[in-house]
Amino acid sequence: MTQPSRTGGQILVDALKIHGVDTAFGVPGESYLDVLDALHDSAIRFIINRQEGGAAFMADAYGKMTGKPGICFVTRGPGATNASIGVHTAFQDSTPMILFIGQVGSDFIDREAFQEIDYRRMYGQMAKWVTQIDRADRMPEYIARAFQIATSGRPGPVVLALPEDMLTTRASVADTRCYQPVQASPSAAQIDTVRGLLAGAKKPLLLLGGGGWNAQACADIQRFAEANQLPVSCAFRFQDLLDNEHPQYIGDVGIGINPKLAARVREADVILAIGPRLGEMTTSGYALLQAPVPAQRLIHVHADAEELGSVYQAEVMINSGMPQMAAMLAAMQPVDAGAWQHTVAEARAELKDWQQQPAIFKDGKAPLDLWQVVQQIDQLAPHDTIVTNGAGNYATWAHRFHRYGGMRTQLAPTSGAMGYSVPAGVAAKIIDPSRTVITFAGDGEYMMNGQELATAVQYQAGVIIIVFNNAMFGTIRMHQEREYPGRVSGTTLRNPDFAALSVAYGGTGEVVTKTEEFAPALERALAHTRANNLPALIELRYDGNLITPGATLETIRQQAAAAQAAKAAQS
Repeated sequence: MTQPSRTGGQILVDALKIHGVDTAFGVPGESYLDVLDALHDSAIRFIINRQEGGAAFMADAYGKMTGKPGICFVTRGPGATNASIGVHTAFQDSTPMILFIGQVGSDFIDREAFQEIDYRRMYGQMAKWVTQIDRADRMPEYIARAFQIATSGRPGPVVLALPEDMLTTRASVADTRCYQPVQASPSAAQIDTVRGLLAGAKKPLLLLGGGGWNAQACADIQRFAEANQLPVSCAFRFQDLLDNEHPQYIGDVGIGINPKLAARVREADVILAIGPRLGEMTTSGYALLQAPVPAQRLIHVHADAEELGSVYQAEVMINSGMPQMAAMLAAMQPVDAGAWQHTVAEARAELKDWQQQPAIFKDGKAPLDLWQVVQQIDQLAPHDTIVTNGAGNYATWAHRFHRYGGMRTQLAPTSGAMGYSVPAGVAAKIIDPSRTVITFAGDGEYMMNGQELATAVQYQAGVIIIVFNNAMFGTIRMHQEREYPGRVSGTTLRNPDFAALSVAYGGTGEVVTKTEEFAPALERALAHTRANNLPALIELRYDGNLITPGATLETIRQQAAAAQAAKAAQS
C-alpha cells in the first residue's frame, strides 16, 4: 500500500524499522537533519559518537555481534573521510554495514561545493556497493537493496549518499518487505567429495574463519569436528569460532603463529578451510600454502564465488554460506578417524606449551608480568567475556594467551586498523549490557579513538579498558630495530595519565606497575562496572623492552646488528 506523503528522511527511517534496525551510530551533521528529526519519534536508538571513525567502528562491531548490518550516519566531506576507516575494516572483515552520508544538495552537485565528494569514486574499492539516492520516492527500493547486498554472499559494507534536498522532498511511496539474505549452499555431491577426501586423509586440518557465522553454524561445525575427531584451528582474529577450551581446538593461524602449528599446516595432506579468504595474515605471507597451487589438498569454502580461485586454486572449491555448509557437514556420515585422532591431543598439548609463561618473565625481574595479567583475566572474568582490541604488538598477549569462550567473544579488525579497540568495546557493552567486556588497547592505539569513552559514560556502557602503556608505537619500533638497529625515529610517545583521563570522563582509573597490583585492580573494575554501568580503565605501565612474548627489543636489536655486521664483512 502506498503511504501518505512523507519526507525522504522519514521514508528512510521507516524503511530502517521495516528491516529490523534497533540501533544506529553516528555523528550529527546539518546535511541530514531531516533524518535526525525522523529518528526523534522512532524507537531506533541513535548512539551519538565523538568522531566518525569511532561511529563506523561501532557499526562494524554491531555487525559482527548480531549478523545484521551495523548502521552508521555521518555528514559529508570530513565526516565521510573519517568514517572510511570503518568501511575498509568492514570490507576486509566481511562485516555487514550500511553507511549513510549526508550529501550536498542536488543543485550544487559537481561544483566542488562545500565539503562535496564523489562518494562513488572515493569508496569504490572499499565497499560492496556505493550509490547516491537522488529521488525520495525510490528510497524504499534503495534501502532494501542495500540490506540485501550487505548481507548476501560475502557480507560487507554498503555506502549510500543522501543529498540534503532529497531528504526534505515529500513523496507518496509504498514500503518494501524486510530483506532476506541469500546464500549459496553446497550440493550433496560436493559434500560427498569432501567426505571422500577426509576418508583418505592421514593428516587433515580444519581451518575456520571469515564472516557470515552465527551461533547455530558454530554449533554445527563443532558437531562435525567432534564426529570426525578433526583438529580445529581458527584464522587470524576469528579465534572465537570454537570455544578455545574445547579439546579439539589447537590454536590460531595468524600473526606470530605457534611454529609447531605452522608445521602441522604445512604437513597437512587435506585442509578444509571454511570461511577464511586465506589472505596474507592467515597464510603467513602466502607461505603456509603455496600459491597458486598448494601442496596440500585444499578444500576451500567461501561465501563469495569470486574469492574462490582468486589466489589459491583449491582442489575443491565450494561457494556456500557458513550456516549452510556447517549444517550439511554436521549431517554428514562421519569418516573413520583412526589415522589421525591421536594427533588431536598432541596438537592440543603443543598449544598448551605455546601458552606457557614466556622466558622473558621467568627470571622474575620484570615488575609487571603481562602473561600473568592475561591469566588473571581468565581466572576472574566470565568465560563468555567479550575481548576487543585494535592493531599493535600488545594484542599478542590476548591472541596467544587468552582463551576465547566461543561465538561471539572476540572483536578485532583483520584489516589491522588502529583505533578499533575502544569503540568496539563500548559498542559491545551497549549491544549486550549483560556481558562483561574487556578492551585491550595500546597506548598509541587508544589515543586514536579514546574519546569514545565519553560515549560509554553517556550511554552507561560499563566496559573495562586495559591500556598497555610502553610509551611507543611498539609494532613499528620492533620493525625499526630489526631493519635499523639502534636508530629510533618517530616511534617514541609522551602519553597522558590515562587513568586520570578516564576519571575526567566520568569513569574510574587505576595505574598498575607491578604484577601483584593487577588482580585487585581488575576485581575493583569488574565490581564498579557491574554496580554503576560506567567504564573503568586500568593503565599498565611497563618496560617497553618487553615488546613481544618471544623476544625483547634488546635481543632484536642485537640480532639485527650482528646480522648487518656479518653482511658487511662478507661484502
